[in-house]
Amino acid sequence: MCLGCGTTTTRISMSELSKALQGFKPRPEKKHFVNIEGKQYQVSLKKKLEVMHTGEENYMIKPAKFGPQIVLKPKPKKKQRYSVLIPAPKGYVFEDDDIHWPNGVKDNGETWLIEYE
Repeated sequence: MCLGCGTTTTRISMSELSKALQGFKPRPEKKHFVNIEGKQYQVSLKKKLEVMHTGEENYMIKPAKFGPQIVLKPKPKKKQRYSVLIPAPKGYVFEDDDIHWPNGVKDNGETWLIEYE
């Protein structure tokens, strides 16, 4: 006992300490949830970190044999744009058939058409 401090000290033996430690319940494992398409799903920590990194809006639920599966949405295919030289009623005339040297515009020439894939 410490008279000047206003506190009392007591000794706890090792057996009492081990009994006290055994009385503690183990901490329950943390559950991780993600919100996909308006519903919450329980996932592993690794999957939650992946979803957080990529973004919840980029995932969808795919029905599977053993329950719903969380997968990435397929990326939309980008449309390619390229020019094509086609015959036209009125179009360009090229020097020595070189498309980089147009000489002028005439009937039954060629013109550029932009196509999308």
